[in-house]
Amino acid sequence: MNKQGISRRRFMAAAGGIAVAAGFGTPAVALAAATKASNNVRQLAMTHIHTGESANLVYFENGQYINDVMTELSYLLRDFRTGEVLAMDPNVLDQLYLLSSQFGYRKHMQIIGGYRSPKTNEKLRQNSNGVAKKSYHMKGQAIDVGFPGLSLATARKAAISLKAGGVGYYPKSGFLHLDSGPVRSWG
Repeated sequence: MNKQGISRRRFMAAAGGIAVAAGFGTPAVALAAATKASNNVRQLAMTHIHTGESANLVYFENGQYINDVMTELSYLLRDFRTGEVLAMDPNVLDQLYLLSSQFGYRKHMQIIGGYRSPKTNEKLRQNSNGVAKKSYHMKGQAIDVGFPGLSLATARKAAISLKAGGVGYYPKSGFLHLDSGPVRSWG
């Protein structure tokens, strides 16, 4: 993480051993092609707009997820309102990787939200019609993300074409919702 974030050592102490189960739910052909093109490396560059923390990390290499990096990404994508951390689903990270790879996107993606605690989700539901009662955010299976400099409509179309999970389109707010649930789209 950068200076706005926390050091890796402090992070590991704070995160305290989040276990990450490796999963492979994204479209195998697209993921294999993208991974092969990047020498068997998957990397994500992101900045969380609410915390100011940034990361540019290789999270998958040599055929496996890197546990301490997955833990670091889970911390970055924590419920920023409560500080609660849940292991993020590797499939939603792979979906984000595939989408950014399609465009050769090299800028930091803007993270609006990742994990949401049930308490946070309920509070948001009380203030908005657009928050699901059983949100994939509460399972660590969803990310709300913006792509500065890239047409959101173009990113939406590409995300839908991946058929890797849910894609929500929020053009007025400037972000996409990606989740590793069933294939569907809205907005």
